[in-house]
Order: sequence, then C-alpha cells, then structure tokens
Amino acid sequence: MSGGVDSTATALLLKQQHRVTGFFMELAQPSLTADRQRVQKIAKRLDIPLHFVDLKDAFTAEVLRPFADSYKHGLTPNPCIICNQTIKFGRFLDHILDQGMDAMATGHYAEIRQQNDQFQLCRGRDEYKDQSYFLARLNQNQLSRIRFPLSEMTKEDAYQLVEQAGFTDFRGRESQDICFLDHGSAGDYLNRELGLAEQLGEIVDSRGHILGKHRGIFHYTIGQRRGLGLPDQTPWYVTRLDAEQNRVVVGKQDELLQSRITVGELLWDGMPPANADQKYEVKLRHCRQGGQATIMLNRPDRAIINFIEPQRAVTPGQFAVIYDGERVAGSGVIQ
Repeated sequence: MSGGVDSTATALLLKQQHRVTGFFMELAQPSLTADRQRVQKIAKRLDIPLHFVDLKDAFTAEVLRPFADSYKHGLTPNPCIICNQTIKFGRFLDHILDQGMDAMATGHYAEIRQQNDQFQLCRGRDEYKDQSYFLARLNQNQLSRIRFPLSEMTKEDAYQLVEQAGFTDFRGRESQDICFLDHGSAGDYLNRELGLAEQLGEIVDSRGHILGKHRGIFHYTIGQRRGLGLPDQTPWYVTRLDAEQNRVVVGKQDELLQSRITVGELLWDGMPPANADQKYEVKLRHCRQGGQATIMLNRPDRAIINFIEPQRAVTPGQFAVIYDGERVAGSGVIQ
C-alpha cells in the first residue's frame, strides 16, 4: 500500500474474495511521514491490518548508490526498474511471504498470464497507464507470487471504484515516477543528497569544436535541449555524454537518430528468437511508443537491435524492453 488510488483500489477488490493485509515500504520518500499517516488512515477505513517495512538502507545501497555511479559514468539509469527487481519485488516480496502471506498484490497496470508452469508478463488493458515496461526484469519466481488485480481496469475505473467506496480525495494526487526526487531534477538530487561533485567541462559538437561550458555531465541527458545556453538558428541537443573527457557532446536534430543499438545484461523470457527476421516491438522509454525491430543475439546476455525506423535520443543506461505482441519477451540495458 502506498496511500494512492491504485493500491487502495487493489485492496478493495481483494477484500471481496480474500483476507487482506497491508504492507507499506519505507524507502527514501521525501514525504515519508505524510505518506505513513495517509496510508494508516486508508487501512483503518478499509479495516485491514497494516505493517511498515523499513527498507531504507537496502534502497540506498541497491538503488541510490548505483543510480549515482551510473550518472558519474555518463549513463542515465532507470531506478524504478532496478527497484522493482531488487527491492519491491525482491526484499519487500520476501518479507511479505515470510509473514505467511500467500501472495503479494500491487496496483500496477500490467497482466501476468500462466501457461502450464510458465508465467508471462503482459501489457495491462489501459495502454496509457500500462506499466509492464517497469516490470520487465522480474523473474519466474517473482511473477509466480505476484497479483495485479488492476490488469483489466483503466485508471478511470480505479477512480470510480474507490469513489463508490467513499474515498473521494484521490483525483489530482498522481504520484511521480521517481519517488525520491521530490519534483526536482536528477542532477540537483545527485549533487545535494548523494554528494556527486560538480566538475566543470566543455560542451562540444561532434567534431570536437568547443561551444560552451557545462557544470557536470550528470546534469544532462541524451536529447536534452534546454539549459545548454547555446543560441543558434536551430536548436542544439545533447547527443552523447563523454565521462572520460568530461564533455557534453551536442548536435542537431538529425544527429539524435539511431537505427542500430547494442544491449547488454539481456534477460529473455523463454526461448531466444530462432528467426533473425522475426520482428518485435522495442520500447526505449516507458512514455514512448515502441519501434519495430529485429533482434540478433551475439552472446547469451548481449544482442544487437536493428530498428526498421530510426529511433530518437537513444540513451545508454536506460532499458530496452522487447515485446512479442502483448508479452514482454525480454529486456536489456542500452550500451
């Protein structure tokens, strides 16, 4: 339970058929005290027991520190995917099962289908809220103990469900994707909270011509155009972060396009592609429509992805999530 509309709707649905216990993760939320108070009130109104699970140290070690280290090396990580893999559906799930629960349910908009002994992660019905991208690294053991009661619902369905039960103050309280940023930028958080030192460097074009100065590469991400301070007839965009030379490389719009990428740390659901011509949909961002591509494995944990249409602002450190229809077929870290 987070205190939001989705987990509250989940609890309401589960209470129709099961005995329900609420669990709340204590991580690095800036609003932790207020969130605790809010979820206590919701659990009391739902008439279910509530437990608080302190995972702050594990979250710092397994999510925040790697998050900072990635930025230091010119990468742009996705901490939500790592948190889901190691904390929320790792340590948190283990704790819940250790308390004697049969399964852990969350308010994610995604679906888990079972075929014989295999569990498949699939998109949720609401294409605008589908969260399968963030869950792509979950393994078979995790998927077997998870339930997503909202898989067939839309966000509006969830609002109506809780409002019919008397919860009328959820609209307009949508949570942000990265819980620990408190509505600030990642660069400012890294500098302020994790002590990542700002190191001035050069902004250069693709030929190495110096165009300006930057205040630390961790303040920038691929595709960024604002805050560069480089007036020109057409906008400049960040195209690469060179951690070794402490340089921010910029280019024009067409220099952001890429048709071929390499992914590492590849996880594949079931058998890898047998046909090199088979097409998949590959998403490089949660909020972006995927592109049609073919997959060529050159090692069990590494692949080359060739897109039919060039993709914009491919960002090393982010995740490429591979879909075969509605099913998440695999995922890897963009190299």
